[in-house]
Amino acid sequence: MKTIFKKTYVIIILLISAAFTWSCDSQMEDGLVTDVSVNISSFRVNNVSGEIDHKNDKIIVTLPYGTSVKALSPIIEIPQGSVISPASGTVIDFSQPVKFRVKNGNIYKDYQVTVQAQVPIISFKINGLSATINHSSKTILLTMPEGTNLTALQPIIETGNGVSINPVSGTTINFTSPVPFTVSNGSLMEVYTAKVTTPVSGPSVLFLGTATTRTGLTNPDEIAASDWLFGKYSGAVYVSIADVASGAANLTGIDVIWWHFDSATALPGDALNTNVTSKIKTYLNGGGNILLTSFAAQYVDALGIVPAGKGPNNVFGDFLPNGFIDTGSDWGISFKGNENHPVFDGLQTYEAGKANLLEKGTFRLNHTAWWFLPDWGGYVNGAGWRNQTGGNNLASEAWDNTLDGRVAIAEFPGGTANKKCMVICMGAYDWYNETVNGNPSQPNSFQDNIKKMTENSLNYLVTN
Repeated sequence: MKTIFKKTYVIIILLISAAFTWSCDSQMEDGLVTDVSVNISSFRVNNVSGEIDHKNDKIIVTLPYGTSVKALSPIIEIPQGSVISPASGTVIDFSQPVKFRVKNGNIYKDYQVTVQAQVPIISFKINGLSATINHSSKTILLTMPEGTNLTALQPIIETGNGVSINPVSGTTINFTSPVPFTVSNGSLMEVYTAKVTTPVSGPSVLFLGTATTRTGLTNPDEIAASDWLFGKYSGAVYVSIADVASGAANLTGIDVIWWHFDSATALPGDALNTNVTSKIKTYLNGGGNILLTSFAAQYVDALGIVPAGKGPNNVFGDFLPNGFIDTGSDWGISFKGNENHPVFDGLQTYEAGKANLLEKGTFRLNHTAWWFLPDWGGYVNGAGWRNQTGGNNLASEAWDNTLDGRVAIAEFPGGTANKKCMVICMGAYDWYNETVNGNPSQPNSFQDNIKKMTENSLNYLVTN
């Protein structure tokens, strides 16, 4: 009897382990799980293969410029024994992303498939600065640093496969007035209007990003932040990390760099490359300034703004389709003792030294990269953190009136002179309300506080 019991116990454990393993990679219906695959191995449209992301269950197919996506028949390869719906060869309207379900026995996986036509103009750069390209309005907008001579500029233009453009890339052009650019591919022809300007007022703010161009940003939070910046400051410019690495980006004349990185908890390897960090360090040492928000707050370590290993020690957050709604309370900050600091000027407060940033009932991913003081890092409290990092902690969570629990907003170095860096790094600093099960999130009535605090931070860095 004992021997039989042990074998039965081992079998039960193996079945439980197998069920757990499958639940991590795909979904299952009620019943016994079997060892099968539900991964799409190939997805082709008009003989163009799609990029398959098995981790996030997404497929993107990019077709030549001018292709209509309203009636296409994808050819799909799936594991033997599996079925897919819609079936391979079905005529589908891909004007919006389409869900495909692969099923094998009681195991299934859903893929979100996006089929898009390639844009005619991929990038438009002058002196390493990237223009904002709106393919709906057919406009190209670029703000150059103050003092730039607009009469003789040479745009470097990257077009889609098979697309020609006139004037051609590298032509010397007078941009004192808007300039038409004609793109064509066979019988298809469109005109884009390029407008290049210099700042009228306000600081020159460089928005740093991982995408080649601002229109290439995919993270909704980063897009919302950059849209606000370019609508607010005439001196806003976009520069990619790759352009900093190659030396194509000219940081001369830039008052402040803003990196709002919300795409992943870990910083991208390209940003940590010494070829990039050395150039930004040179810019900072020459009197430049930088604002780091969300996960970008971790960059203070790589840039040597804090001693090695003294960057944010508590980095976390959800990513879609995860997330949650806090219906119980608003999320905000306490800046008790710093009420007169310029960063908090004009905020809507609910008591002296306290302001809300994220309204209860709004969807949140809680992207956070701050310092947790009492238990980790040996800081003990705010004073310990200041001594070890050389910074000045300006705000914590709303409950923390002594600012001894968290560092959510800080400036470096500490004190009042020679500012180089500001960080805003708690989950309540949320620019975009994601949807919940396809439904728009409740609006965040405290969004103006986020905008005002960001504006204050940029202006404060420039004036100190």
